[in-house]
Amino acid sequence: MLQLNWVDVQGGKRMFKVIEGGLGRAVPMNVQAEAGGRPSPDDVRREAARRLSESGCHLQRIREFATGMPMLAALKHLSLQIDFAAEALSRLDPIPEDFRSDGYWPAR
Repeated sequence: MLQLNWVDVQGGKRMFKVIEGGLGRAVPMNVQAEAGGRPSPDDVRREAARRLSESGCHLQRIREFATGMPMLAALKHLSLQIDFAAEALSRLDPIPEDFRSDGYWPAR
């Protein structure tokens, strides 16, 4: 989350002061596909890995291995859905240019 606040500086001028907070970060969505301009199965796998990471599935899986406590069922289900969507998108020929669109992926 990025917040801008007005602050007074010398000479009576007002400027923005940037306050950064939160755990989220911007992710460029206009990333160009691999050379050749068409998305590849590797592009789809990278997007799936990004979505899994953003959802917290990786951290829960690590916590499960470390503590022995089972992963939350909802996150396990989401992980399976993301893996299924990635596999289905990877098999399309051609892979849609907008495969990063939320419409192709399960909702959280």
